[in-house]
This record gives sequence, structure tokens and C-alpha cells, in this order.
Amino acid sequence: MAGGDGQVSLSLEKQFENFRVQLEESAALREQIRAVVMEIESATRLIQANLVLVHQSRPIPEVIEKAKEKIVDLKKFYGRLAEILQKCPGQYYRYHGDWRSETQAVVSQLAFMHWLETGTLLVHTEAEEKLGLNSLEFGLETEDYLTGICFMSNDLPRYVVNRVTAGDYDCPRKVMNFLTDLHAAFRMLNLRNDFLRKKFDSMKYDLRRVEEVYYDVKIRGLISAGDQEIQGQS
Repeated sequence: MAGGDGQVSLSLEKQFENFRVQLEESAALREQIRAVVMEIESATRLIQANLVLVHQSRPIPEVIEKAKEKIVDLKKFYGRLAEILQKCPGQYYRYHGDWRSETQAVVSQLAFMHWLETGTLLVHTEAEEKLGLNSLEFGLETEDYLTGICFMSNDLPRYVVNRVTAGDYDCPRKVMNFLTDLHAAFRMLNLRNDFLRKKFDSMKYDLRRVEEVYYDVKIRGLISAGDQEIQGQS
């Protein structure tokens, strides 16, 4: 029995020694990931600090130009993450949560900048391209992209109110049409992620707030007949 117990003890010792090595390697990897994520957070804060100026009626090209300077840094940081993940093939989803929320914030800012420039939605492949992500090895998760788009919609009601205050009475119509189309597109999805579903629900309130601003502007007679005709055709 003693010999048997000794063999069991050695077996346990070997197993737990392997566990120790695995945990230490995982902790070291997470430290590397966290260091890069902190740089992503820093760049994101600087982009946000620039984008908030758009709510103060600063010229959009000026605001976007300043914010875009940090996209190069973001692309570099995501490249570093990809290099770190190459050290542990097949473990992407084990560590994905370590940069998920930061990536959602990044997508939100990229999408808001894109909308300010074009009035259209930043599509998934464009977001990946801006960040230098390879969908086969280190991509932009669909749910992270969709959540980021929902976050972006939260910025639009404030933007509309400030634009109307500045005398841009056609802005509510443009944003209302955009959010209406976006909301309809999201309704095509069967959302099983609780957090994403809640963020999608918030888009409905964003749309409602923009609609209220639009109808208020319309009732006050601040929309020209030509604008109203365009709204009827949209």
C-alpha cells in the first residue's frame, strides 16, 4: 500500500507541477496582453477627447483629422496583440475577453468618425482593415463589431441636439433616416448575447430621441418645404 501511495503521490505531484507551469505561462501571457490593452485604452481616450469637440460645433474635418492620427497607433497595438497570440495557437478565445470591451469602444469611435465623414455605416470589413486585422488569424468578432455600432448610435442624439442648436435643422432628418435603417437591419438578427441585445434595445431610445428633435424642428417650421419633401421620399 505504501508503494502504491507513493506512486499516486508522484503522479499528483507531476500533474500539479504541470498545472503550475501552465498557470504561470498563462499569467505571463496575460500580463503582455494587458500591457498592450492599456495602450489601446490610452489611444481610445485621446480619440474620444478629440471627437467630443464635434459636439461643440468645431469643424468636422478638423476634429476627424486630429482623431485619425491615433488610428495608426491602434493598428500597431492590434498587431502586437496578434504577435502575442501567435505564441499560443488555438487559444484566441481563451484570452479574447481581455480586449473585448476596448475593441467595442474602438469600433464605436471608428464608426462615428466614418459616419461624420460619409453619413453611412462603417461595415465590418472596413473596421477590420482600419485596425489591420486578419479575419483568419486575429479578426474582429462579429458581436464586438455589432456592440460597437450600438455604442456609436448612443452619440447621435447628443450630436443632433447640438447641431440644431448651431442652426443645422436638416441634421435630425439625416440622423433619423440613418438610425431607422440601422435599427431595421439589426431586427433581422436573432440576438442571443444578452449584453448585445440590451445595447440594441438602447438604439430604439436613441432613435426615439432623434425623432422627437426632428418633429420639434418640423413643428416650429424650421425645415424648408424642400427638406420636408426629401423626408417624404426617404
